[in-house]
Amino acid sequence: MAVRTVKRIDEYRIELPQTYVPGMRVKGIIYLDEALERGLEEKAMIQVANVAMLPGIVGASLAMPDIHMGYGFAIGGVAAFSMEDGIISPGGVGYDINCGVRLLKSRLTRQAVAPALRRLLDILFTEIPSGVGSKGKLRLGRQELEKVMTGGALWAAGEGMGSARDLERIESGGRMEGADPSLVSVKAHERGSAQIGSLGSGNHFLEIQYVDEIYDEEGARRLGLHRDQVTVMIHTGSRGFGHQVCTDYLEVMERAIRKYGIELPDRELACAPVNSPEAQDYLRAMRAAANYAWANRQAIMHWTRQAFMKTMGMGPEDLGMEMVYDVAHNIAKIEEHVVNGKKVKLAVHRKGATRAFAPGHPELPEAYRQTGQPVLVPGDMGRASFVLLGTRRAMDETWGSTCHGAGRVLSRHEAIRRARGRSIYRELEDMGIIVISAGRETLAEEMSEAYKDISNVVDVVHGAGISKKVARLRPMGVVKG
Repeated sequence: MAVRTVKRIDEYRIELPQTYVPGMRVKGIIYLDEALERGLEEKAMIQVANVAMLPGIVGASLAMPDIHMGYGFAIGGVAAFSMEDGIISPGGVGYDINCGVRLLKSRLTRQAVAPALRRLLDILFTEIPSGVGSKGKLRLGRQELEKVMTGGALWAAGEGMGSARDLERIESGGRMEGADPSLVSVKAHERGSAQIGSLGSGNHFLEIQYVDEIYDEEGARRLGLHRDQVTVMIHTGSRGFGHQVCTDYLEVMERAIRKYGIELPDRELACAPVNSPEAQDYLRAMRAAANYAWANRQAIMHWTRQAFMKTMGMGPEDLGMEMVYDVAHNIAKIEEHVVNGKKVKLAVHRKGATRAFAPGHPELPEAYRQTGQPVLVPGDMGRASFVLLGTRRAMDETWGSTCHGAGRVLSRHEAIRRARGRSIYRELEDMGIIVISAGRETLAEEMSEAYKDISNVVDVVHGAGISKKVARLRPMGVVKG
């Protein structure tokens, strides 16, 4: 067997040369410092190399410092493909289509919320269902669900769950055009009909936080963030609806690779040429699932605002709970980027990675045109989360992408094994963090030791210049799936 060599480019990047695995069309670049490199899974590196073998890949196969093994692409993977001879792969998006993060700011301080925190969490836990198979308060018929698929957050706002101002601060305005409900299966309809407004399970959460550190005073000011301010972070996606869309189209892509004679190093990378009927159908169905996820986060935000008003005895003006931003981190988009000095359209896959568009980018809302795109990076429930801003260097190096979270280091099974005999709930309470969860095993699966230290991950993307730190958010109370 050939010896696989890895080259360290600088303090924050390593390179997998095209000789790392025979058949690589481009090199691989992984954003890691030496400490994070020591914990890097070889299987995840192989996945980065496998993506580099896909037809029409442009630039390099990329991975962020929160990299770990996923389905097809490594989680943390980013790859762009030519519109002429490239491909679309559901494995480059993942099962939880448009899993993403939304951040709300408020006029409340940490000191004002602390006495009411436990009651607030109880209300949130009641109002926003969580856990495996959880169902929201809405039950949608087929026609209404199709409106969700095409309208996204706009549909939710039209139903009284938010306003036009909210939509201005969501990636893609909270709605991707080109969604086609007719390309979504009956089974996906069935799974999605009752899950709008629910968190789901696993690493999904609703977290009450406070700003405890500011790194960029001007950036924080433009985002409306200041020390001791209470914020709320919502992390969830398209639930069973998106999972079913992915499942359905993986079967379609399995047939497509035979039809088009595409040779793959891993069948989990099943794909079809960008302009083929199979790829275009998947993209239209994926957009429907992405819109579902934005509607889901919009509904959860609405009920979160109501819970705060009820608990704190405040009206909406006094509460001042407004959107900072909402980002997707499992999605494929057709975007314009510069390649060899020319603007070209590319099919960019982000699998556990966040857009980090630079100041001046035309897709940014007016509020953030000068700052660059807000980047929301959640950590584990015992440490911190971060707000960053996109940079010019990200546009030049990573198709305007950065990390999406901390990244797992323990499997869920191993985390549960290591948590035996411990009370994770009590450990967190001793740290001043109140957690409510749908199940005891969830807390074990999601304990801090199961993840990389988010501070290390964020320091890498900041040091590499592909996004810059603005603020750190500390958890006060968490509702877990």
